[in-house]
Amino acid sequence: MKSFIAAPEVNEIIRLLALAKDIKGSPENYRQFGVNKTLVLLFFNPSLRTRLSTEKAGLNLGMQVISMNADNGWKIEFEEGAIMDGDSAEHVKEAAAVVSQYASIIGIRSFPSLVQRDKDYQEEVISAFVKYASVPVVSLESATRHPLQSFADLLTIEEFKQKDRPKVVLSWAPHPRALPQAVPNSFVEWMRRANVDLVVTHPKGYHLSTDFMGDAYVTTNQNEAFDGADFIYAKNWSSFENYGAILSKDPSWTITAEKMALTSKAKFMHCLPVRRNVIVADEVIDGPDSIVIAQANNRTWAAQAVLYDLLKG
Repeated sequence: MKSFIAAPEVNEIIRLLALAKDIKGSPENYRQFGVNKTLVLLFFNPSLRTRLSTEKAGLNLGMQVISMNADNGWKIEFEEGAIMDGDSAEHVKEAAAVVSQYASIIGIRSFPSLVQRDKDYQEEVISAFVKYASVPVVSLESATRHPLQSFADLLTIEEFKQKDRPKVVLSWAPHPRALPQAVPNSFVEWMRRANVDLVVTHPKGYHLSTDFMGDAYVTTNQNEAFDGADFIYAKNWSSFENYGAILSKDPSWTITAEKMALTSKAKFMHCLPVRRNVIVADEVIDGPDSIVIAQANNRTWAAQAVLYDLLKG
């Protein structure tokens, strides 16, 4: 890999998955591969799990890690040919080139505006750094994808599955704020390349981009989707068609014990942070089939596998 932005090809995912499993099982075998290397993480939006897990992954490899909150006062221009007489004091051409001199790998986290869909889906920030950086770039979440999260999700499913090809359900759930489509987009993109039976369920008006969905099965009947499921992944997202809009806060979509009883003793997953008793009832997330903490732990091993692979490449 030259960078890590989206789901690789199937054989690449299988190889990375095997690497992540090996790193998790024998982390001491990988502690020196990043010595004298520097990981620079630029956060255009705040983070908890992504920041700490990626920092830990770099440190586990022996890397030096520098994190910068790039959303406070650092005004970067991304437009080609811009007349820079406004707030932006630096163009991404220089910014990416300069950071590349300090870094062996650059991590970038950016969010969508949820106002201009075409602009968000062009991935202006991450694409510009990939174009102008001279070192590998890792997406720490972008406007449309969160590949490190999805890789950790796949690792978690591999660890907890009880059958070779489990039924995995991505279920929309209510939320008081408008959230991006990045996590569900990325989850679907990765699951379509994994050995799972994927079902996506959401209310009317919440379909995802066909670029990510492909031929994945979709139903607006949540109970139908849950029937016989082995994994329930709950996540809210705002409307793609009516871009950024909240079309529903229907509490009947909250994941409850009654809903989980329709499944085949499914494991409950969520990327966190989670709104308790809005997205999921306490009795579910605190129950024996909740694996959200194990899922969060796997963020480190997924990130470490990606960083190691980029260093070796």
